[in-house]
Order: sequence, then C-alpha cells, then structure tokens
Amino acid sequence: MSAFTEPNVESTATGSAQTWPPLPRGFLVLLAVAVAAVNGTLLASAVLTLSLKSAMIGGSNATTVLSLVGAVGALFAFLGYPVIGRLSDRTVGKAGRRRPYLLAGAVLIAGGAVLQVAASNVLSLAVSYVVLTLGTVCALVAAAALIPDQVAPEHRGTPSAIIGLGAPLGAVLGLFLAQLVQPNIAAMVLLPAGVAVAATLALALFISDKPLARSTRPKFRFREFIGTFWVSPLAHPSFGWAWASRLLIFFGVAAVNAYQAFYLIMVQHVDPATVGASVFVATLVLTGVSLVFAPLFSKISDKAGRRKPFVIAAAVIFAIGLTLVALADSYRTFLLAIAVMGLGQGVYFAVDFALITEVLPDPENPAKDLGIMNLASNLPSSIVPAIAPAVLAIGASAAHPQNFQALFLAGATAALLGAAAIIPISRIR
Repeated sequence: MSAFTEPNVESTATGSAQTWPPLPRGFLVLLAVAVAAVNGTLLASAVLTLSLKSAMIGGSNATTVLSLVGAVGALFAFLGYPVIGRLSDRTVGKAGRRRPYLLAGAVLIAGGAVLQVAASNVLSLAVSYVVLTLGTVCALVAAAALIPDQVAPEHRGTPSAIIGLGAPLGAVLGLFLAQLVQPNIAAMVLLPAGVAVAATLALALFISDKPLARSTRPKFRFREFIGTFWVSPLAHPSFGWAWASRLLIFFGVAAVNAYQAFYLIMVQHVDPATVGASVFVATLVLTGVSLVFAPLFSKISDKAGRRKPFVIAAAVIFAIGLTLVALADSYRTFLLAIAVMGLGQGVYFAVDFALITEVLPDPENPAKDLGIMNLASNLPSSIVPAIAPAVLAIGASAAHPQNFQALFLAGATAALLGAAAIIPISRIR
C-alpha cells in the first residue's frame, strides 16, 4: 500500500465511525518493529549508554550526573507528550495527522544520537538526551494514535500488546545492538539509533493516514491549550484512575531501568567492563517471558471482553517480582526475580493500552489524551531519580553505601497501589 492511500470507508477523519477499514497487510508488523526500535534507542541510552557517558564525564559523581540528565530529559518528555499529541490531532495537510510526526521523530532521533556521541560535559549530554527524548516522543505519540484511529475497540488486544511490549522488546533490541559493539561508545549509541530511524521512516511511508479536513479541525482555544496537560479526574474519573494506576506501576519500572547497571556493579559485583552484557541478559529474560504470555493474554482478554482483572493481576505479579529483586542474593536469583517481573509485565502490556483506549475522554482526537497518559509512564523517570538518593541512603553504611533493597521495595509497594487504582474504573469490565 502506498504512503498516501486512503482507508476505503466512510468515516470521520479519525477513522472512528461505526464501520472500520481493514488493516493493511503488514501494518502490525511494521508498527511492532518501529515501536520496539524507537523504544530501544531511548532505553539503550537510559539504561546503559547514558550511564557510561555519565561515568566518562562525571567520574565519581556519575550517579548525580545520570540523575540530573535523566530528570531534564523526563521534564521535556512531560511537556512533549501532550503538546505533540495535541499538535498531531490538529495537523492538516496531505501527509495526514500522524505521518509528519513519525518523520520528525526520525530526524530528531538521529540528531540526538550524534549529539550524545559528541557530548563532553553535563550540559551537552543533557541537550543530546533532550533531543533524543523529543524524537522518541514524536514517533511514539504518532504510532500510539494509529490504534484508536484505525482499529475497532473489540480488536485492540493485539495492537495493545504491540504498543505495551514496545518498551521491553525495545530494551532487548537496543541493548543487544549496543552490547554487540561495546566498548565503542559511539557505535553503542549510533547503531540502535540508526535502526530506529530506518524503522520509523518505513512506518511513515507505509501507513494509511487520512488527512484531517480543515472544516473538522478542532478549534483552537487558549483555555483548551492550557488543558493540554490536564484531564479532570472529576469529569473523567475512569481516565483519572487509569492514569494513577499507570503512574504507580511505572515507579517500579523506573527503579529497575534507571539503576540496574549500578545495582549489578555495586551489589552483584558485575565487572563494569561487561555490565552491558549482564544488563542485556536480564532484559532478555524479562522480555522473553513477557513475549510468551502477552499474545496469549491479549487474545483471552479480547475474547472475554474484560480488561480490569488482567491489569490488576499483572500489577500484583509485577510487585512480587520487584520484591524478589530486592531480596536477590546472587545474579542467578536476580534473573529469576526478573522472570517473575516479566510474567507480570507481559500480562500488563497485553491489556493495559486496550483499557486506556476505552476510557479516553475524546476518542475523536486521541493523541492529546494518549500523550497525557504517556506522562504516567514517563513521570516516574524524573521522579524516581529525584527521590532515589534519599531512598538509597536509608540504612546506608560504609560497606553498603546504596540501599537498593529499599528502592525496589518502594517500587513494589507502588505497584500494589497501582493494582488497587484499577478497581474503581467504571464502564470497563
């Protein structure tokens, strides 16, 4: 199918009419590859190469540099997701509403990777991470919006799994590519980014992206622009509870992602020269288990017509996995704990996004609200580094200067609270 093919259906500009167009063959495959590759670039940076660059620049202050740069990047993600989502919903032109942001994402990812390689101080490293982050935001906002644009609600289980598993799959892909070329830091940054750019461009050229007619373009009101960053939980309580649940669950995800390399070096005594391979093995276990269960539970959820029980169970399992990580006394037991987390993650990512698409306040213009929902996934990336030093200092001693156990147990508690937040959601079974 050509890049500018129109869906063969009488529908609104968003594709939200009663009759849904058939998905083009290969669409889900390209979507999966693009989402995984884009997430892989960001996560390879956040989990591995950003830590290595922070160590090169900050020396003994590497954790402080990492926390600062990560927080700045997360701040721009906080601003970028809803703003880019709203801009995408309002974009008119022959290229469609989502394609321009896929193309912009490819350009920014390439630029951010080059800047990260060249970074020689904290400021330049932060700038590179901001550019890279905004590139991934553009691409992921556009990719996620394609699901409510083009897929009927009762068939969103598999696309939900694709979007949800984009992060763990991407971590495997990005870290695999990075560790292939270690210790060459430039290649470790540029190789995952190059794959992400190619995959994003391929999706942009392939998709059916019906242009938005100017007559149906949402009117711009300053009050609504201020509301770009806000959906009233009183007016839309189900959306609010889903947002809170995702925020809490991703506290645990952020705790593992941001500090895994340092945890393995300091607690499990992994050689810093090979920590990339150790992180990759853990990520492979996490994602491998997720991949076994996600497709199964996405189909079960679609057939059962139920979302809430699966999300609740997934969050509880994830909390159990985090608790086991906190108690791990060797790298092998750490991997077993990661496998339990993978089970919870697989079920969660198979169903969570499908639930979210069914509680959107404005299904006709989904990208802005999906952007706000993505804040729940990304805010922990800034909040956790901000509070982690205080948590890591609890009960610290000369022999154990960083209390990673306390950090992971805090993440497990947050995940349990996230499970509880699903219960009040109405209209969704």
